[in-house]
Amino acid sequence: MLQQLHPDLWICPVPYRAMGVPLGRQLVVVRLPGGGLWVHSPIPVTPALRSELAALGEIRHVVGPNCYHDECLVEFQREHPAAMFHAAPGLAKQRPDIRFGAELSDAPHPDWVGALEQHLVKGMPNLNEVVFYHAASGSLLIADLAFNLGPDGPWWFGLLMRFNGCWGRFGPTQFCKFNMRDKAAVRASLDRILRWDFDRVIVGHGHNLETGGKAVFREAFAFLR
Repeated sequence: MLQQLHPDLWICPVPYRAMGVPLGRQLVVVRLPGGGLWVHSPIPVTPALRSELAALGEIRHVVGPNCYHDECLVEFQREHPAAMFHAAPGLAKQRPDIRFGAELSDAPHPDWVGALEQHLVKGMPNLNEVVFYHAASGSLLIADLAFNLGPDGPWWFGLLMRFNGCWGRFGPTQFCKFNMRDKAAVRASLDRILRWDFDRVIVGHGHNLETGGKAVFREAFAFLR
């Protein structure tokens, strides 16, 4: 199930329905400098996934990167009770059934300093997405900040996602734009993200941008400038 993109980075895209909508979902796994694994956005656990993750090493950290990416966290915590779970600001309050050990901010946890950088996107308090940068692979990791869906899927899904502004293109959804309460703050956060030297963009929903991702990311948010 796992696809290796770098000696220390794996992804696992799977079909997934959110409120009946087939958005898909993508797990990201990073090997940490001190050993062990870091997991971004858990997916449903299957015997195959369980076996492949176990072959990579011990899962030490699991990240819920925004206030909406909370699916599968309970299931994953049952599978990995010794792992430390990290919540985007506001997520722990929404999900008291999950044992979170830390709240994400702009400061990396000591275990992943040097491997991952991160930034809490400002100006979107209902989303509070924390994006990550894996420098060794030149990869930006996002969840709901932008989608990249199409061209496959049922006709009604394509119609819905066209209305949502994310069909056949990489960019923020209308829902995401609606949550931009302070556009100047969002713009400042995007400027900070664009200072990272990424080429690949790994998305939470849809197709990753394997190359040229920085230019596409900049263009997708040009409306804020």
